[in-house]
Amino acid sequence: MIFLAGITLLIWVYLLVARGGFWLARERDDIGEPGQQLETWPSVVAIVPARDEADVIAQTVGSLLTQDYTGSFRIILVDDRSSDGTADTARRATPASGAGRLEIVSGLERPAGWTGKVWAMHQGLARALEKDVPDYLLFTDADITHTPDNVRKLVSRAGARNLVLVSLMAKLHCESMTEKLLVPAFVFFFAMLFPFAWSNNPKRRTAAAAGGCMLVRRDALLRAGGMETIARAIIDDCALARVMKGQGPIWLGLTRRAISVRSYGGMDEIGRMVARSAYAQLGYSPLLLCGTVIGMLIVYAAPPLLAIFAAGPARIMGAAAWFLMAIAYLPMLRFYRLSPLWGPLLPLTGVCYTVFTMNSAVQHWRGRGGMWKGRAQAMA
Repeated sequence: MIFLAGITLLIWVYLLVARGGFWLARERDDIGEPGQQLETWPSVVAIVPARDEADVIAQTVGSLLTQDYTGSFRIILVDDRSSDGTADTARRATPASGAGRLEIVSGLERPAGWTGKVWAMHQGLARALEKDVPDYLLFTDADITHTPDNVRKLVSRAGARNLVLVSLMAKLHCESMTEKLLVPAFVFFFAMLFPFAWSNNPKRRTAAAAGGCMLVRRDALLRAGGMETIARAIIDDCALARVMKGQGPIWLGLTRRAISVRSYGGMDEIGRMVARSAYAQLGYSPLLLCGTVIGMLIVYAAPPLLAIFAAGPARIMGAAAWFLMAIAYLPMLRFYRLSPLWGPLLPLTGVCYTVFTMNSAVQHWRGRGGMWKGRAQAMA
């Protein structure tokens, strides 16, 4: 018991002290913003892959059409064989003044060896290169809205630091009790796995991006081989980040300028979102799955259980680990403007994500791995 308590405490000390300060939430696009204005603003094409997004696409397209970007800026919406009238909804939502900047491409059937979203991104890229070849490509999800200055701020940061990729972790919808319990932790766990500071450090191999908002320098992407290099990727954003980091420096940060308007109906829906890629992150390895489940239980479930049911030094160490866990979660809770009282509930959240990860493996074994929008995409 004392050994287990010591392990859990040491793990949380390591996470707070030596894991790139992931928990501090210091990598944000409103901190250290470039002060300079570019003399000439480069051209940008936004590529929006969309499949059955009629409920949110009007907001996304509307936010892109109202960008205050003074350079050349146009939008390509790739309708990925939607069945709910996504393309028609986007057309109806587009004012006459914006019709010339929005192009809607009807997606082709997905070929073997491609995941759905990456194939849609590839088609958008191909269309963007057919005319007025852009300097930058903004890959953004169909449920992400952008404040009017977001494209300008993205390009300014990329230009000031000579970045080949600038990605923003969109602020996720977080209003219901279930969302408050699970959504900020999604970002917290992501940052723990891929510390933003390490990803942003050219000297480290860690590379990560958030698929909801990725500004990519066109020449660097083509030099790296285009979207074909990540054709099979389910976790396409981090796969693209690894490819782009081989071409130059990248940057990932939190933001309130890119906002997800997709609400989550309940725990099942969030669980499906996590299950889509969790087992893929483990390389579809049963051994890694077992290790991850055991590790998650030690890191998250053990501290409160020891604090409540153990005695003596084991109880003290368990309580200390639980306290450090809650402290580590505070900056993310502040970013989402939530009460610090959610901090002590992180063990419960960790157990939920453990269950989601196990379900991801079960779905893969049932032939439904990577299930999203009616497609099973796992290729292992």
